[in-house]
Amino acid sequence: MATSLPTSEPLHTVQLDGLVVLKIIKHCRESYPVDVTGQLLGLDVDGVLEVTNCFPFPSSDDDEASAQYQLDMMRCLREVNVDNNTVGWYRSAHLGNFMDLNLIDTQYNYQNSLSAQSVVIIHDVSKSAAQGNLSLRAFRLTDAFMKAYEKKSFTTESMAKNKLTLSNIFDELPIQVHNSHFVTALLHELDTPTVDADRLPSLTTFTSTQKTATLAEDNAPLAPNFEVLDLELDPFMQKNLENLIDCADAQQQEHNNHQYWQRSVAREQTKIQAWLTKRKQENAQRAQVGQPPLPEDEVHSIFKLPTEPSRLESMLLNAQIHNFTKQLNQFAGPSLGRLYSVQELQK
Repeated sequence: MATSLPTSEPLHTVQLDGLVVLKIIKHCRESYPVDVTGQLLGLDVDGVLEVTNCFPFPSSDDDEASAQYQLDMMRCLREVNVDNNTVGWYRSAHLGNFMDLNLIDTQYNYQNSLSAQSVVIIHDVSKSAAQGNLSLRAFRLTDAFMKAYEKKSFTTESMAKNKLTLSNIFDELPIQVHNSHFVTALLHELDTPTVDADRLPSLTTFTSTQKTATLAEDNAPLAPNFEVLDLELDPFMQKNLENLIDCADAQQQEHNNHQYWQRSVAREQTKIQAWLTKRKQENAQRAQVGQPPLPEDEVHSIFKLPTEPSRLESMLLNAQIHNFTKQLNQFAGPSLGRLYSVQELQK
């Protein structure tokens, strides 16, 4: 796989070509609700990651076939003089549910093996449909998290030492959509309202007032929207609440596992203290009869403290809970506002 050119300036913006945006949307929506992935191609220049092309990954579970497919695609693009520098990958998501170990591991491999400037683009299909706005977000792992993940040490002590929290797992970068001048001119042309010549009076009698009235007729105001009076909760909110409950249950399970580890450590430490007390008593008796004392460092070979379970899963669950609650805050306002308005009207 080809990689992007090295750069010393940190990234501050991700620039997507309009063609890349359309390809990502098409691939993710056609495969919805199955999550899909793809490759991003381009170049990073002066802190701006320019993504100029992309292609989807096959949905096959065969890793060897998928790797061969990527190599073949890169070779074909190089032969037709298309950008073939790997700058990251993209992935579809459902209702903001994307922070998992698979995402962490894949992004770590991209930043560690291919390019430190690699990013992952997340396209949330369901959120885009619910809000009516395109949901595209760009992330990369922070340097502190990269160092911690390399050591595979996510204990409470190591996380406190490295100051790792759910807020510094990823760096989110702003996204800009870039189009060529020809595409921009076409978009402005399509945005300009047109008037049917057959519907206009003759040029000699066509006044500015008639022209304004004709354009107003073509662009008639929207009909009244009675959906805003619907008192039912948004399905998007209901699904977010379900996901939030699932994350809370999983977080409770992680908490129970950590408490079990703490109890196991406490039991072993009690055994260690009892063994040391007994050994000290034996050494005191041996000293009275002139015998050499027995070693006390044998305690480390006799007793082994349980290994603390990784706290990474718990931190990712916290990040997911934060994401779901943030989305609920965005949608709860209009829904609750309607309910309170109706309550006041009923009074």
